Amino acid sequence: MKNIFEGIPDRLEEEIFEQIPTGKLIRIERILSKGHSSPDSGWYDQDWNEWVLVLKGEAVLSFEDRMPVRLKEGDFIDIPSHMRHKVSWTDPDRTTIWLAVHY
Repeated sequence: MKNIFEGIPDRLEEEIFEQIPTGKLIRIERILSKGHSSPDSGWYDQDWNEWVLVLKGEAVLSFEDRMPVRLKEGDFIDIPSHMRHKVSWTDPDRTTIWLAVHY
């Protein structure tokens, strides 16, 4: 047994992506961010859908063709495949813990 809140470092030089056991058609990740964001240039443009939940912390997702979305603890969003998006902000003062399901 494991706990999603265990093993979180105090300092995060880089964003951490940890894969949780997956299957053929699904991939689950725990993502740890602290003041991290996507590069200014470029967008995520994925061939799969992504369901994202913020377990702790806060973040802002930006989209190419719609308004940004602020996610707080407990908030989730489903991002359809090829919806161009990026992380424009995460809380710099505390670790944001994400659960991402790629399907």
